[in-house]
Amino acid sequence: MAPLLVLLLAGAAAASRGDREPVYRECVSGCEQSNCTGARLRDFRAEQPLYMRLTGWGCLDDCRYQCMWYTVSLYLKEGYAVPQFHGKWPFSRFLFFQEPASALASFLNGIAILLMLRRYRSSVPPSCPMYHTCLAFSMISINAWIWSTVFHTRDTAITEKMDYFCASAVILHSIYLCCMRTLGLRYPSFSNAFGALLVLLFACHVSYLTLGRFDYSYNMVANASFGMVNLVWWLVWCMRRCSHQPYLWKCVLVVVLLQSLALLELLDFPPVLWVLDAHALWHFSTIPLHFLFFSFLEDDSLYLLKVNSDVLKLD
Repeated sequence: MAPLLVLLLAGAAAASRGDREPVYRECVSGCEQSNCTGARLRDFRAEQPLYMRLTGWGCLDDCRYQCMWYTVSLYLKEGYAVPQFHGKWPFSRFLFFQEPASALASFLNGIAILLMLRRYRSSVPPSCPMYHTCLAFSMISINAWIWSTVFHTRDTAITEKMDYFCASAVILHSIYLCCMRTLGLRYPSFSNAFGALLVLLFACHVSYLTLGRFDYSYNMVANASFGMVNLVWWLVWCMRRCSHQPYLWKCVLVVVLLQSLALLELLDFPPVLWVLDAHALWHFSTIPLHFLFFSFLEDDSLYLLKVNSDVLKLD
């Protein structure tokens, strides 16, 4: 489940103070003329490292990276605060990883879900009515963290969109997961219709953001709305049933912590050692929450099996 506040804080990567600096622009222009060639100045005149070729680092991208640090050094030398470039703080690249800490944290989030998925499948039989819905949710979540890893490894227009779209898919499927658990088991026709509506909503959402100019404001409002529905629905259901299903505290704690930990994004500061920023801290902080949430899914699935078994015995 993706946090609401993070989505509210997401915005366009617009021009920033650093990339508006004449010294930065002159540096990039000179670097292009000296080192770049080919269509859109992507090719290096000299031999490009293999790892950069494999991950799509073009010559212009590398010029911007080198000139960013040249500009930062001038700012620090003159005693000025570190500027942002193209809407981001300067990060020290490690091999081809553009934001190493965030990429690592995203990867570890995916690993955490994968580990809990294996545990869920080993402890919950496929006969559980929520089994396949939980599996689908875990796969969509793993996919989202894969794209988050890719995006923080290499920020391009495509990887940015995939990061946004996959995050939206996780929130919408979490809503569907909640719908299935709260209403769908009793009214399967309703859950099927609601699921189709969510698929249509996601298709319209992606189409609107893909066919024209990417509307960051709309994306922010849409995902914030999805997140609010997801948060309120889970909390209301848990609070109404926690007296006779004690394990529901896990779900409550997860949804509350996700919103609280998102406040880390407000601590917008230049990366520590040019690697660790507030966004990376938030990604690292969500890793243990996957263990807690999937523990809730496991407990709830086993509870459903027990309830169904008791009903059959009474019959």
